[in-house]
Amino acid sequence: MTEFLSLHWLDITTTLLGLAYILLEYKASIWLWLVGFVMQAMDIVLYYQHGLYADCAMEFYYIAMTVYGFATWKFGRKHAQEEGEELPVSHFKPRLILPWALFTMAAWGLLWYWLTQIGSTVPMADAFTTALSFVGIWALARKYLEQWLIWIVVDIVTSALYFYKDIPFKASLYALYVVIAVAGYLKWRGMMLGREAEMSRRGTP
Repeated sequence: MTEFLSLHWLDITTTLLGLAYILLEYKASIWLWLVGFVMQAMDIVLYYQHGLYADCAMEFYYIAMTVYGFATWKFGRKHAQEEGEELPVSHFKPRLILPWALFTMAAWGLLWYWLTQIGSTVPMADAFTTALSFVGIWALARKYLEQWLIWIVVDIVTSALYFYKDIPFKASLYALYVVIAVAGYLKWRGMMLGREAEMSRRGTP
């Protein structure tokens, strides 16, 4: 048991932090960014040890986005947001879909090429989840409802990948993430529709 914990303590710790992170995300709590910062710093070490180099590099982007996300949720403004109101949930803007889709495809291709050059054993899947996560974390920072749909895809692929790479606790966490992401989408959608109904009742444009 001691040997097992010695081998997997980093996996276990980041798994527990990850569970706290997504539960805070489900609640739309700004504290998710603090938990995320600590988790991502530890994930850099975990992923490097297991040869998931794209995921490892992605964590540096995540850390930068935690700072951006916290600042946006704390001080950001959206259309029709009232004074003193928290940053509301809204839809991903249609005009952003094509640019982000093109960016994701380009990033996937570049990351796949880079991973093949440095000897990754899973370049296609690792590059895909990393590329899609770029837009996912940005959409979360902007508090867009559709960020949950992006994470459902990422979590399914990542769970399978981590089981394959023998990171069982993290893999199980991502499987759980899929379930929570579905629930999170429904909760955030309810929050958004409830706000819209309240604004309509009060005649707010």
